[in-house]
Amino acid sequence: MPQQVKTLRVGLVGYGFASKVFHAPLIVSTEGLQLTTVSSSDASKVLADYPNVNVVATPSELMALTEIDLVVIPTPNETHHPLVKQALLAGKHVVVDKPFTVTLEEADELIALAKEKGLLLSVFHNRRWDGDFLTVAAMLKRGLVGRLTHFESHFDRFRPLVRDRWREKNAPGAGLWYDLGPHLVDQTIQLFGMPIGIYVDAMQARDNAQATDYCHAILRYADKRVSLHASALVGQEPPRFQLHGTKGSFQCFGLDPQEDDLKAGQTPGNRCDWGRASSTGKLTTYPDGETAQETVCPLIDGNYPAYYAGIRDAICEGKPNPVTAESARQTMQMLMLGLESMEKRAEVLVPTL
Repeated sequence: MPQQVKTLRVGLVGYGFASKVFHAPLIVSTEGLQLTTVSSSDASKVLADYPNVNVVATPSELMALTEIDLVVIPTPNETHHPLVKQALLAGKHVVVDKPFTVTLEEADELIALAKEKGLLLSVFHNRRWDGDFLTVAAMLKRGLVGRLTHFESHFDRFRPLVRDRWREKNAPGAGLWYDLGPHLVDQTIQLFGMPIGIYVDAMQARDNAQATDYCHAILRYADKRVSLHASALVGQEPPRFQLHGTKGSFQCFGLDPQEDDLKAGQTPGNRCDWGRASSTGKLTTYPDGETAQETVCPLIDGNYPAYYAGIRDAICEGKPNPVTAESARQTMQMLMLGLESMEKRAEVLVPTL
């Protein structure tokens, strides 16, 4: 493993949407991390935001730099495997955007290589730090809806026009199941572990769609059902989360504000209320079994900065990896089983160890 350092020098591969909006602002806001190099064919775009960084033309040039400790890879999904492999072979710790890879075999190869090299490999499942998700996890831990029987999670948008970008092309790793599905699936696994079976219905709903833009998954657990939904054609906001149990129900609306704040150029370093949602949740319980009692529930503040702080501490202090490659592999396994379910139009059982 590379020598431990107090300040980790970070190289960022590419400067597209994910790099500009998520990774670069979070990296520069994290004490102990220094964004030193970006690979991009458009240096002016990078230097307009970060005039003091070094810009190289290609990922290979970046990974050849001996001074880089950590390489961050927020690139199109089908490039994850070759770029992560290249970075690991160059002796770098790696953060890769979700989904981990396009296939389970690719994920397994990278996990084995990281272990062989003694390097940290982590996947940016940032929505483990969404405020509404943290709130849901806390409510389940406290048993506020009783024994949970149905959990529902939506990630819906209204985007009727098909855009000319790789996420919407007919290509490996494109479409909503690979774009938003990882968030929905990963959060579910964090709450409940792996299910018994999965059924996924998907389609191309928009005019001129080339990739999946609607998907609905049902995950079967022994004592509950989980419904996951993502669509590009939802014009009225459904609940983001709904929980139904033996004591009552909980629901909340709206997406965690951190993404929109990052898009607007705000960072965790320039506001004291980072991650605070303007919306609240509603808990409805029945203390006497018949009469509803409603409680307004403030949402826990979201905390995307915790991810990169965790990466720093894992590399420099040997603390736990905030998102292990093995846990991201579980999400990859569910994505692959979901594809099998779409093809068979039937539930697919989840293999047990």
